[in-house]
Amino acid sequence: MTFHKSYSAMLLLATLAAFIISHSPSRAHEATPSIINMALNGTEVTLSIDTNLEALVAGVADETNTENDAEGEKEYLRLRETAPSELSQDYAEMRPTFDPTLGLSLDGTPVELRYLDHSIPPVGDPDIARISTLTYSATLPAASGTLTWDFPSDYGDSVLRVFLPDTVDPVIADYVASGATASVDLDNIAPQTTGEVVWDYIVAGFDHIIPKGLDHILFVIGLFLLSAHLRPLLMQVTMFTLAHTITLALGALGYVNVPGNIVEPLIAASIVFVAVENIFTEKLTAWRPFLIFGFGLLHGLGFASVLGDFGLPTAQFIPALIAFNIGVEIGQLAVIAVCFLSVGIWFRNKPWYHSSIVVPASAAIAIMAAYWVLERTGFIA
Repeated sequence: MTFHKSYSAMLLLATLAAFIISHSPSRAHEATPSIINMALNGTEVTLSIDTNLEALVAGVADETNTENDAEGEKEYLRLRETAPSELSQDYAEMRPTFDPTLGLSLDGTPVELRYLDHSIPPVGDPDIARISTLTYSATLPAASGTLTWDFPSDYGDSVLRVFLPDTVDPVIADYVASGATASVDLDNIAPQTTGEVVWDYIVAGFDHIIPKGLDHILFVIGLFLLSAHLRPLLMQVTMFTLAHTITLALGALGYVNVPGNIVEPLIAASIVFVAVENIFTEKLTAWRPFLIFGFGLLHGLGFASVLGDFGLPTAQFIPALIAFNIGVEIGQLAVIAVCFLSVGIWFRNKPWYHSSIVVPASAAIAIMAAYWVLERTGFIA
């Protein structure tokens, strides 16, 4: 029995450690997707890239790349407090290597991009990413064919929005995961179908949980640890889902807007609370579902912030909103399924389950989340 206890605890802790190390979530910056606004007018193309320029210059835009973590984060934090003129100089030094990596091609043939201009806002709150705009143009050899945009994985996720002359809303708004490409059929440009929008935003919602939402993953694992049986777990997950659906909708509609530097530390604090409560109790308390509901409201504000970065198509607002939420739920259910298959079905009824699995795993979660609280409130860099 001692062997099984030790093995099961190590298994769960190793899983948590693997998530932490491989996804490196403790970075100081938000994983803000770049917005690629592509305006088409015959054979002329104008690209406006709204991006976190500091993250690009520091080499930390792709949160899955951990090779440059320590030095990159230090440089990133320095750049956040630099004047636009200094950041502009850093960008100018970067451009000879940056510009050639931006890929635009027509039917497989590369199209030359010409740098036009860039705009950098003044220094504001260093805890909030400022969004700079980089502008390029290109002339296509023809006004027909398949136009492909390639935004390298080093620059993280992006959203490609395609505009036609005299249009206010984009005819295409395509979420592009890190390292992927997006294509536009110039012979048949039409607004995305509801099915295409739904699929794009389901993928975006799932991607925000797995692999990029380690804080949300740890919160769900915290719920699972104290309630490894289906009924109490479903009750908690239902309360959590209902709550974050409410604030996700209100945030996406613009009725609620809470800055990320307030929401993100509170989300981390909610993880600490759940993990610490797991350590000191073995049963689901009467107040826990209501606390979970409150925490779900916080997490929903975080989801709304991410969805705001992607942007919602005006003509397909409701389907996109519902699809993003579905993607989030699929991600959460996937986390729960992994927990059940790796730990729950084997050890949840063992007398030593709480002391040998719940306590050490919850302690690891609490320590990581407490670090996030300190980092997100600026006490540590």
